[in-house]
Amino acid sequence: MEASPHSNVLTSRFEPFGAHTINASWVAVQELKKLGLGKDVDLHVYEVPVEYQAVQSLVPSLWKQYHPQLVVHVGVSGMATTVTLEKCGRNHGYKGLDNSRFCPHSQCCIEGGPDCIDSVIDMESVCKRVTASGLGVAVSVSKDAGRYLCDFTYYTSLYLSHGRSAFVHVPPIAKPYSGEDLGRALQAIIQEMLNMLDRAEEKTHCQHVH
Repeated sequence: MEASPHSNVLTSRFEPFGAHTINASWVAVQELKKLGLGKDVDLHVYEVPVEYQAVQSLVPSLWKQYHPQLVVHVGVSGMATTVTLEKCGRNHGYKGLDNSRFCPHSQCCIEGGPDCIDSVIDMESVCKRVTASGLGVAVSVSKDAGRYLCDFTYYTSLYLSHGRSAFVHVPPIAKPYSGEDLGRALQAIIQEMLNMLDRAEEKTHCQHVH
């Protein structure tokens, strides 16, 4: 089933930081942009600075500008060996300094926000379907996005979108996958997420029709 005509999808990737002089999320999203998400999906790509304050102003402005059906943030994890779907974002525990040597005084994303926000997307189901498609890239699910800029960005996005966001961690390039492999994996994952949102919306419409 195709996504509804002209879905707007926003994908973000991070700039280099620390030991990641070439950020695998940047490479993976470049490859995704080449592949696209099909003729009915407008894909917008943004690079996110590895800075808490930049995220706090950038993420709301992107939602306001594009009103996307779905936002998928992509980040690199030096510990990951699979493409990892994050189920939730967390509000507290941000102690790591960012690229501008800053960390929030409150150590939280949104003061007064819930401790944890889950994505409306069933990540286990996406993982099963993509794995069953024989993509050749291992996909897994995680409940902890790591309390750094990835988690911070995800929570901010989940809060603004009432859960219509996703976060995908990719391993560093060639450990074990190429940029092309990661791009193909992102394409399959995001298409599956869009199909899932479409099915959920159809079900809602059916329930409202008497």
